[in-house]
Amino acid sequence: MTRHNGRDVFEYALLRVVPRVERGEQINAGIVVYCQAKSYVAARVHLDEARLLALDPAADVAGVRAALHAVEGVCAGGERAGQAACDDAGRRFRWLIAPRSTVVQPGPVHTGLTADPEGESERLLDLLVR
Repeated sequence: MTRHNGRDVFEYALLRVVPRVERGEQINAGIVVYCQAKSYVAARVHLDEARLLALDPAADVAGVRAALHAVEGVCAGGERAGQAACDDAGRRFRWLIAPRSTVVQPGPVHTGLTADPEGESERLLDLLVR
């Protein structure tokens, strides 16, 4: 991917919690950001337990937290990434954004330009999740 005025192309997807898949109701609970030029992939999560329990009073909050932290682990790579430990940042991002019918699901992928992927991760978390 190319640079544009000192900025690199990045991709991101929201992490959504769908406590009752059959109902399709969801809350945003995190963001995954990938920048190929910087070999950067990271997840930032924020679970609003009150909103989750409003959608499903019987939601497994601990299980949802564990799933969100697992996404952070895959992004971090190394031992925390499990089977993806040896994969590069791009492969880990693509694996995380693959559609799935689980309680924690990725949203559509969007793109943008940034000079600071880590700062972009925090900005998007504040803008779209918190």
